[in-house]
Amino acid sequence: MKKIDKLITQSFIGPAILSYFIATFVLVMQFLWKYIDDILGKGITVFEIIELIFYYAVTLIPMAVPITVLISSVMVFGDMAEK
Repeated sequence: MKKIDKLITQSFIGPAILSYFIATFVLVMQFLWKYIDDILGKGITVFEIIELIFYYAVTLIPMAVPITVLISSVMVFGDMAEK
């Protein structure tokens, strides 16, 4: 593996993890704002709401990964262009 490949990969990992969690958080919050009226009036416990959010976050992985790659690659290559 070439040195430039290692440099790009190492500088890509940090922003990728950070942008994945941000993208997942934004998509989960969009879900909650859309369905909060339906959830609150049913007498559901906090544990069940957390479980619902977890299961929905798992289904959001195919939507969050492309956003993650796009944001983190722009961050990495922008940083490299600045240097």
